[in-house]
Amino acid sequence: MGCKVHIVQADRTIDVPTGATILGAALDAGIGYPFGCQSGNCGACKSHLVQGDVTMAGYSEFALSGEEKDRGLILACRAVPWTDSEVAWLEEDDLIVHPRRVLECRVASLDDATHDIKRLRLAVMAGGPFDFSAGQFASVTFAGCPPRDYSMANLPGEPVLEFHVRRTVGGATSAYVGDQLKVGDTVRVEGPFGTSYLREAHRGPIIAVAGGSGLAPVKAIVERALQHNLPQHIYLYFGVRTERDLYLHDHFDRLAERHPNLHFTPVLSEGNGAGRRHGLVHEAVAQDFDEFDGCKAYLAGPPVMVEAATQLFVDRGMRRIDIHADAFYTAAEMAEAGRKTGAER
Repeated sequence: MGCKVHIVQADRTIDVPTGATILGAALDAGIGYPFGCQSGNCGACKSHLVQGDVTMAGYSEFALSGEEKDRGLILACRAVPWTDSEVAWLEEDDLIVHPRRVLECRVASLDDATHDIKRLRLAVMAGGPFDFSAGQFASVTFAGCPPRDYSMANLPGEPVLEFHVRRTVGGATSAYVGDQLKVGDTVRVEGPFGTSYLREAHRGPIIAVAGGSGLAPVKAIVERALQHNLPQHIYLYFGVRTERDLYLHDHFDRLAERHPNLHFTPVLSEGNGAGRRHGLVHEAVAQDFDEFDGCKAYLAGPPVMVEAATQLFVDRGMRRIDIHADAFYTAAEMAEAGRKTGAER
């Protein structure tokens, strides 16, 4: 039978089928509910349970703390209603909602960023304009492949979309991009999605931490801040395994030369790169900062990295609302966890 759930901001009551989540039913109903990972790890869909009763599947404590749960907060992506209910998603003063578009694109270029990351540029042929905020992602569909989520690495307003596609073990879509995709092919892009985007009104220090292809959304965030001449210091940490996994480091070195407020630090967890910082990337941040008063953090990359950095920031006094995180789960990782998602990033 299911339940009826009233969503305060949308001023709509929707039917949620038995066993379905509130977020899934809301998106199916065309409601612009804020969300990110859809797997209980980012907290983007955190909401007030105004009334009713729900159960929640497994989620990360970094997305919803015990104290928040005790205050009646839920994650809409994990919440299955058992009674008719009412929910209201958390709002920020700077919450931005862009029109969702379905784009027909053409592959304009495809090159190797590293041994396992392809840099893909797509020209928008139809369905635009495509407005998004730096740090958001889109659902990308290649011929014969299931849709996958990839973050935009380009600046908003540019005519060509840029994505960084990392080849994953057993990843059908990333294998297709690596082996079969060619310039001129047609690609479907839907979006934008996600709430881990640059808060342009913020004037405190920015700490951006990227791991692997998580550099894509962080690149857009940093470049957008520089484009708008934001005055605060920007600390960009890029964590990879070895020297051969680094990419765009020359680009950021040049940006740092032109913008004294940008500080770029590559960190290698393995190998002996000359002149590089070594260790885990969040440990490098911990060595450089004692506290994070007034900072905002933008995190993107492997879930283990994102969770470790989140814990560091929380332990040293950063408010959770100032931590904007995008954990890149592979399709295999999500299947193993029994979670439904389109991510293979």
